[in-house]
Order: sequence, then C-alpha cells, then structure tokens
Amino acid sequence: MDATKKQQLFAKNRRIIEMVIERAKRDFPDDIALIGLTGSFRTGDFHEKSDLDLIIVNNTPKGWEISACFILDDVGYDIYCTPWETRINDQANLDSPMVSGLVDLEILYVAKPEYVEKFKSYRDRALEKLAKPIGKDSIDRARKLIATAKQHYADAVLSDDLNTVKFAAAQVLCNLVNALVHLNNTYFTQGVKRYLEQVGTFAHKPADFEQKYMAVVRATTIADARTAAFDMLAMMVVFCDDMTTRFVEKPVPTFENLRGTYEELWCNYRNKAITATQNNDVSYAFHAAKDAQEYLDLMTELNGTPKIELMIHLDADNLGAFREAFLSAMDEYLSEYSRVGREVERFESFEQLYEWYMTTS
Repeated sequence: MDATKKQQLFAKNRRIIEMVIERAKRDFPDDIALIGLTGSFRTGDFHEKSDLDLIIVNNTPKGWEISACFILDDVGYDIYCTPWETRINDQANLDSPMVSGLVDLEILYVAKPEYVEKFKSYRDRALEKLAKPIGKDSIDRARKLIATAKQHYADAVLSDDLNTVKFAAAQVLCNLVNALVHLNNTYFTQGVKRYLEQVGTFAHKPADFEQKYMAVVRATTIADARTAAFDMLAMMVVFCDDMTTRFVEKPVPTFENLRGTYEELWCNYRNKAITATQNNDVSYAFHAAKDAQEYLDLMTELNGTPKIELMIHLDADNLGAFREAFLSAMDEYLSEYSRVGREVERFESFEQLYEWYMTTS
C-alpha cells in the first residue's frame, strides 16, 4: 500500500474516532468509561479494507446506545460496547481468546482518571497470569476448551448435513487452537489471518499440528470433516495429557488430604453396590459403579491416590464379580489410609460417636 493511501486510511480512522469520542462526551459522560484501539490498525497489520476495531467500555446500560453499525467507502464498521464485568473481566482471567484487546489496547479517551486505574487493574491481572510458568492453571484453561471441542465434535458425528458437520469441525478446530495458546500460557497478538504463523513460534505444540489443522480447513465431505476433526481432537487430548505430566506436579496422598475420603466412599457407594448386586439390579449397579468410579477418579486427581478401575469389572450378566471387584477396590483404598497413618473413623455405639464428634476438631 502506498504512502498516500495509508494517510487517507489514517485520516478516515481519525475522523471516525473523533466522532465517537465527541458523542461519548456529549451524550454519555457518565456511561462510557473509556475508548481504546485494538485490531489491525493497532498492530499495523492492516489492508485497504480493514475496519476500525474500537473497544468502548461502558459503565451503564445506557452506554450501549453509542453502538452503531455502518458501511463507509465499502468498509463495514461495528462500533460496539463491552461492560467491565463481561469481556474485560474474561480477558483479565484469560478466559477469552481476545486477550490482546486488553493487554495491548491503546487508550484513546478516558472519561475520568479513575477509569484508567480500573483498566490497569484488569490488565495487570492478565499480565500476572501470563507471567506465570506453564502449570496447572494454564493447563486447566486448556482442558476447558478441549471439553468444549469434544461437544462440538459430537455435533459433527450426530449430523448428516454437510454444512452442520463442517461448521462443527470448525468449532472443534478453533477451540483446540485456543487450547494450544493456553498450553503455552500466551495469547495471540494478531488476528486470525496470522494464527498459523504465531502457532509456529510456540515452544510447545504437537509435531504435526499445522498438518492436522489444514486437514480440517481443506475437508470437503462429511467423512473428511469428521475424520479431520477427530484426528485434531485426539492429538490435542494426548498432547494436553503429556503437558500435564511434564508441567504439573502430581499430588501425593497425605494424612490430611485423605481425611474422611474412605468414609465418604463407604457412605455414598459401598452399600449401594452391595444392595444392587445382591438384588441383581443391573441398572442400580451400573449407576453405583459409575458414581464410585467418578469419585475414585476425583481422588486420584486431587489427592494422588492410585488409579482404581471399576467400570471394567461391571458385567450385567455377572454382578457378583463386580461386587467382589468393588470390595477389593475398597480394600485397596483402605491400604492408602494405613500407608499414611490414618485410621478409619468407625464406631460401634452412638455414645462413642458422640464423644468423638463433640471433641474432634
């Protein structure tokens, strides 16, 4: 783009910005907190048809009235607002992929000085999180997006409409790209057209990430879109697990963190499993097994207890074998209690229970 064209674009943008600021001052002095510039004109990666990305933070619902959409010189513009508690807060917590709109925002107008400090508090929160090493917090954020990608993959599997399947595959891809951002505890500094370039600079990514990414992009049939989405999803699940192993310290069972967990296992699942299997109630046994497995998996995740597999032993035609497997799992869990020096809180009379409960801390 030649210098003359750039100057014309800058002049047009300046007039639009001045127009929006003038209206904020005139009609919304208490409703609009600040206005800032983000997007391609902030990064310098613009072209002749690039629009102007303004972040307008509103204090009150009345501030929404400054919003407008229009077309000027064959370019569409969307002047929109965002309250502090939605997009700004999400960006500060790194829950939004558009973190650059907070961290790299160029402030153009502020109604009151205190709004600058408020904005900086949100920005500092984001910067503090980004400054941390890769660990549980960043990996947990990635796992949320991977879980969302799984939901979209289900849409791709359950539909036989090509448009629906391709859209679902696209949703899978976008969530997994943002998951990879969190696995590197960083953010995209530029727009979507530069995503692959920025991914190429990441320190941590699957070796064939770009190849599988483009397979989703290039898919033209239902079968190809499903396969590409599945391959991308399966790759990222494995990669996230590997990152967890590398960067998250595994919890260790201790006297304190196991406190009450065996008793809770007994309370919520043991008698259900026994009753269900004795009565040959397959449905009841199934739910008892599922709930107990969920609890045991949670204990492994939170407290570091050994992985115990129950569901593999559930056989509708042989509930007795499942009962024995469940009781064996109880014994295995009890051995962790003994290993860390904890005793089961078991009482033979109410009087014993009362004395213990009223004096325990």
